[in-house]
Amino acid sequence: MEFWSFPPSYDRDYFPDPKSRYWLPARETMPAAEREKAIVERLRVVMQYAYESSPFYRRKWDDAGIHPDNIRTLEDFERVPVVTKKELREAQARAAPFGDYLCIPEEEIHHIHGTGGTTGRPTVFAIGRRDWATIGENQARGLWGMGLRPGDMVFIAAIFSLYMGSWGVLRGAERLGAKCFPFGAGQPGMTARAVGWLKTMRPTAFYSTPSYGLYLAEIAQQEGVDPREFGLKLMFFSGEPGASIPGIRDRIADAFGARVIDCGSMAEMTPWISASGSWESNEGMLLWQDMVYCEICDPKSYCRVPYGERGTPVYTHLERTSQPMIRLLSGDLTHWINEPTPCGRTYPRLPKGIYGRIDDMFIIRGENIYPSEIDAVLNKIPQYGGEHRIIITREHAMDELLVRVEGKPEVYAGGETAEQAFRRQAEADLLRALGVRTRVQVVAPNSIPRTDFKARRVVDDRELFKRLNQKLDE
Repeated sequence: MEFWSFPPSYDRDYFPDPKSRYWLPARETMPAAEREKAIVERLRVVMQYAYESSPFYRRKWDDAGIHPDNIRTLEDFERVPVVTKKELREAQARAAPFGDYLCIPEEEIHHIHGTGGTTGRPTVFAIGRRDWATIGENQARGLWGMGLRPGDMVFIAAIFSLYMGSWGVLRGAERLGAKCFPFGAGQPGMTARAVGWLKTMRPTAFYSTPSYGLYLAEIAQQEGVDPREFGLKLMFFSGEPGASIPGIRDRIADAFGARVIDCGSMAEMTPWISASGSWESNEGMLLWQDMVYCEICDPKSYCRVPYGERGTPVYTHLERTSQPMIRLLSGDLTHWINEPTPCGRTYPRLPKGIYGRIDDMFIIRGENIYPSEIDAVLNKIPQYGGEHRIIITREHAMDELLVRVEGKPEVYAGGETAEQAFRRQAEADLLRALGVRTRVQVVAPNSIPRTDFKARRVVDDRELFKRLNQKLDE
């Protein structure tokens, strides 16, 4: 296989023919069975490396009675215990700051990133110099598959801080030879300035979260600018579900006149473009299995589910040397298929991307509901004003679902009749999609706050209901 050794050793001067669809043709189009045979060999090598370099993995596998020499098939690999984020935080508390799963000397660390720590101890990502270069190679492959070529300009509208998404795009675009515009995001007034810069510079490609892409379109229109004036050909997104949801993908594509592609896995799993669509295969995401091996597993047994079924992604680095993740449990939900792709790549595919975190799922009257399902329904309704809130509440003994939805200005211009028609359509469409009755409240345009990063749309006030009842019972 082209440039596939461990530790990785890429030719930094390599470029494919600009007319080629593939960055590494042999790796991307080889028969799946041949690739899986190579992956088994690599898994054994990576596990041996981690076993010798990391007390964390050696202890975990010894306790489970697993040794790298035992791994002869992909089925054998399914017996390797999964790693959870909780275990990573505990390892970093035990062996601060990088944890006892760091497999390189600290002096070889090149970049430090991490989680924000808003819900507990932050997780620190230590990336070695060799890994940083390899991430550039991997991300460049994904961007090439999306249609980017040397000299194209990439406008990066994501926060440059601990967040890995923006840095990964920058690293890959630099390796690919693109013009990089690291604009950033998150500061007040920045989106209006982005409109001006996009109109002036007319970049080829744009990267952000899907919710920010929709917000940018709104701000552009408020500034009197048609987003199609930016001349974007490609828009790719990560950080949250959306770009694989037809209603949201089509809404962004219509607003900007651009090709929309979904990508991304987990910050711990950088290079996260190892799950990404391509220019020809932009419905869902390909699993670039020779970068990061992804298993879609049963959430209880952590064994692979058959193609066509739902499960949770479990990821394993095949090229990382600094903090390799080996069977990291994502906690997300998706389903996978293994069918011929329009781009000719022979990878499995997530046809609807990532639905969302299993923890994000909520149950109303016995039905499992994901916020992304509600997003998909609303974004298909022409009168939808671009933002909503999902409110889970309780009346009497039953949970209730209320969706507060903005209508477009014409809904209000049409008076009560137009508002009622929009509400009835939204309630009917949600009932059909979710299987549960949903109350819809229509609110004025721009009355719900927007975000400059990831959308947070679910409000669960059942806890408030419980607390109130407890006080009444005292």
